[in-house]
Amino acid sequence: MEKESVIIEIRAGIGGKEAALFARDLFLMYKKYSDAQNWKSKTLDYHPSDLGGFKKIAFELSGKDVFSQMQYEAGVHRVQRIPKTERKGRVHTSTATVAVLPKPKETEIKIRPEDLKIETFRASGPGGQYVNKRDSAVRITHLPSGITASSQMARIQGENRKIALEILKAKLLEKRERLKIKKAQKKRRAQIGKAERYEKVRTYNFPKNRLTDHRIKKSWHNLEKIMEGKLEKIIKACEKISD
Repeated sequence: MEKESVIIEIRAGIGGKEAALFARDLFLMYKKYSDAQNWKSKTLDYHPSDLGGFKKIAFELSGKDVFSQMQYEAGVHRVQRIPKTERKGRVHTSTATVAVLPKPKETEIKIRPEDLKIETFRASGPGGQYVNKRDSAVRITHLPSGITASSQMARIQGENRKIALEILKAKLLEKRERLKIKKAQKKRRAQIGKAERYEKVRTYNFPKNRLTDHRIKKSWHNLEKIMEGKLEKIIKACEKISD
């Protein structure tokens, strides 16, 4: 059954500040693609870095065929380019991980209140004096699994708690589905399938103006347009191979 909403979590990987900038670039790429598809987008949580990057950002996309298209973005994305902080013109390699989590329905994931540890903390980033004075941000830990989720986007603690719980449920659903796949050999993913987060799925090579999807062994040029959200050809190629 088609999922009408997904939660996408992008985390900076290897590469320090440059990895955080790449995480921001991926977020903006998906945001522009989402706008072109007339999907709704909502930022749920983010942790900014120096130079305007993101150590982590989570956002929700809602619309027609959103999961069937975005599922192929899950995995490790690698970028090769000259960072803004590089003074000698050397090309660096950095990574960011993308998790694509179907947003569960109310009946899909049940959580016992006693299994939750809820913490509050001061939000960071934009927001003026308010974020420095109120413990409005919320972090929820699911004690049996150790999985955590947080939100600091809303000004009201109760709203952040609701958002963090939605992210947590999506992570728990992903874990449950991943365990099912591992237990059922016949349902293991094919060539494209559902990429695990540790698998390298794409390389963005800026000096050669090339994007390569390693799962389907195919490359595209005009990387600048791709980063502007022109992902249609890439997603269709992934869909065709996975059929």
